[in-house]
Amino acid sequence: MTNGTEIPYRILGHTGEKVSCIGMGGYHLGFKSLSALDAIQLIHSGIDRGINFLDNSWDYNKGESERRMGRALKQNGYRNRVFLMTKIDGRTKASAAKQIDESLRRLRTDRIDLVQFHEIIRFEDPDRIFGPDGAIEAALEAKQAGKIRYIGFTGHKDPRIHLYMLEVAEKHGFLFDAAQMPLNVMDAHFRSFLHLVVPELLKRNIAVLGMKSMGDGVILKSNLVTPLECLHFALSTPASVVITGIDKPEILEQAIRAAQDYQQVTEEQIRAILAKTAEAARDGEWELFKTSDVFDSTAKNLKWLGDVNARVQAIAPAAN
Repeated sequence: MTNGTEIPYRILGHTGEKVSCIGMGGYHLGFKSLSALDAIQLIHSGIDRGINFLDNSWDYNKGESERRMGRALKQNGYRNRVFLMTKIDGRTKASAAKQIDESLRRLRTDRIDLVQFHEIIRFEDPDRIFGPDGAIEAALEAKQAGKIRYIGFTGHKDPRIHLYMLEVAEKHGFLFDAAQMPLNVMDAHFRSFLHLVVPELLKRNIAVLGMKSMGDGVILKSNLVTPLECLHFALSTPASVVITGIDKPEILEQAIRAAQDYQQVTEEQIRAILAKTAEAARDGEWELFKTSDVFDSTAKNLKWLGDVNARVQAIAPAAN
């Protein structure tokens, strides 16, 4: 499905929304090395060529990523041409509600199409979100008010934490609309989101969102695969969207090229990519987001989560 653009479109799970198979990542758009005007031009160029899925997060570059995207979307009707996603870190109702409203202001919009709970990387995160005065309450109220349309979650640490998030949600009678995770040539061999989480999402018709196809460039340092091979592999998965960082026109061109020709990649070529990455992937050396805290931004900024220990302090016995 090309939707009259240069890029094939896919269906976003049970939402029925049509989204570009490649999504533009918001993190790189807020880099200081990239001027705001250049970031806005990249966003416009991507949309003009068919990218309609835009990724962002409340915490990216201290809000600059959202502010730049908001400026870009405010111009010439671009907001109505995209499916806009952002993420929040808050685990409490109060912190989540505050972050949703801040994202709305930065993005200069009265609605966000998809808001996702960011960095579900600890087993306690699902319990906090669905607990008393948890973030899910803020998200549901925002949805009721028309501020957001769909709700999802993201994480990069361990597929079993994703599975637990689904379990806790089901216990509370809630069905997510989307879930985001690493899908790359190394993941297929180690703590695999592709093998463990994707099948469970497909059973529930929850949209699969892929990220870290190149591990923020770390996977490329293995010298085993090219950027196009990384994108082709991720696009060969059942992901509705593969989100990739774009901070230069040539990187945008690379992403569009991958979207245009990934369907020409054969199953034999995919098997060959997996074969040459199997040994290097077996201990997670090239997936630092799984095996280190380098990518764990909320671990370094616990205040973003809100006062998650308030309830514990209220019910815990006094120390002797």
